[in-house]
Amino acid sequence: MSDESRHVDSRRMFWVVPLTIAASVITVLAVREIAIRVLHPSPRFLPLTPGPAILDTILGCLGAVVVFVMMVFYPESVRTYRRLAFGVLCLSFIPDALLAISHGMGGGWPEALFLMLMHVAVWAICVTLLPSLSMTTHSETAAKPDRSLSIR
Repeated sequence: MSDESRHVDSRRMFWVVPLTIAASVITVLAVREIAIRVLHPSPRFLPLTPGPAILDTILGCLGAVVVFVMMVFYPESVRTYRRLAFGVLCLSFIPDALLAISHGMGGGWPEALFLMLMHVAVWAICVTLLPSLSMTTHSETAAKPDRSLSIR
């Protein structure tokens, strides 16, 4: 019986990262569209305009990728990555809640809840697509791909 280990295949990252970002942006724009149609937010409420939604999503995804790659050598790195990502998700709700409480830019709790929903959508994509599509399994005797990173 051969010992199998899981690896992040660095070659897969060339398509997994753009796919993760694209899926996240499309999902955020879909949630944004629903929010616009349901809430009819004030034009002053900038977080629900396309520019900030797209930019924040891309930056958040890139941050998730960097953290994921940095955590590859941790014991149980995927589980640790997912736990850390959940903590960051919870922290990401703070500015939205403060925006709702202060009624900043003409928004309130309905707008903040849609922003939080966007965060949850991106979190879900980053903790599922990124680890599952970038990882490969190789037996100990098989040749490992060049520049692979070990996952436990």
